[in-house]
Amino acid sequence: MPKATGQKRQAAQADLDDQNPKGAKSGSKEKAEAPKGTKRITRSSDQSSPIASTTPEKQRNRMSSKNSKPAKGMAKDPSSPLNTPNKKAKIIKKGTARPVAKAKKAAAPKVTQKASKSPTKADDPTEVTDDRSSSLPGVAIPIRNDKALASDDAAEDDSDGPAYWLMKAEPESRMEKGKDVKFSIDDLMNATEPEAWDGVRNPAARNNMRAMMKGDMAFFYHSNCKKPGIVGTMEIVQEHSVDVTAFDKEHPYYDEKSTEDKPKWCVVHVEHRRKFPEMVSLKEIQQFAKPGGILENMQTLKMSRLSVSKVSKKEWDFIHSLLENEDEA
Repeated sequence: MPKATGQKRQAAQADLDDQNPKGAKSGSKEKAEAPKGTKRITRSSDQSSPIASTTPEKQRNRMSSKNSKPAKGMAKDPSSPLNTPNKKAKIIKKGTARPVAKAKKAAAPKVTQKASKSPTKADDPTEVTDDRSSSLPGVAIPIRNDKALASDDAAEDDSDGPAYWLMKAEPESRMEKGKDVKFSIDDLMNATEPEAWDGVRNPAARNNMRAMMKGDMAFFYHSNCKKPGIVGTMEIVQEHSVDVTAFDKEHPYYDEKSTEDKPKWCVVHVEHRRKFPEMVSLKEIQQFAKPGGILENMQTLKMSRLSVSKVSKKEWDFIHSLLENEDEA
């Protein structure tokens, strides 16, 4: 038995000698040199992640790919404008919501309102009305706009007091449709009751009458005569009402367009207050109506055919001052 065991040991030793290269010892720490032309394969300590042998070209490619990774803060897309040295990509931490830019509100287009060619009712003091009942069907009584009635010297006018007017009548006889249309300040003085100022057929003059209020004062002006001018004063004692003479076909101032359902014209009632000792003639008034004159803007001089016109307080007072100067003389 011992002889057989020794033979087995010798056979096993011979096998080991055949497997190991010459000069190498079994169990030696030195590594056997690999034959030329062969590749050495090594394993890392981590047996689960072996690294395959690569050629030098592949290794260079691997290193270049590592170096080509985008730096921290740079975009992955090479064409991105954020890959410039002066622009850094915004890094959003996980778990945080990306801020959403607020949409800018579109600016509303400016709307310009075009000015109307014709004046509005508010611009015309004779067209501003209140809730008072009117004796003209379908015609509201106006509220007078003192600012609109005032002249350029509005600062000197007393807006809390009465308004002032000038009203023309013909003192000399003139026949129309067989009737005499004469009416003078003497006729007004002799009247036993308030006189209806009828026969006005001019829209501007009518509008002035609609603007009159009880307590307003007016100059009595003699017109269409040899010597025209202001001869006295009267007071408005009743505001406008329907001019019924416009319905009368026999009347000199009949108007077929004015009907009882839709009256077009109106009257105001007046009472005599004063007859001047001397007339303030048209020629005298015109002397103060030159450029820079105190009566330069007097409506009756600018619109000579208007039978009912406005007068400012300054003009009213000045004309009365002419009478005082005549009395002193």
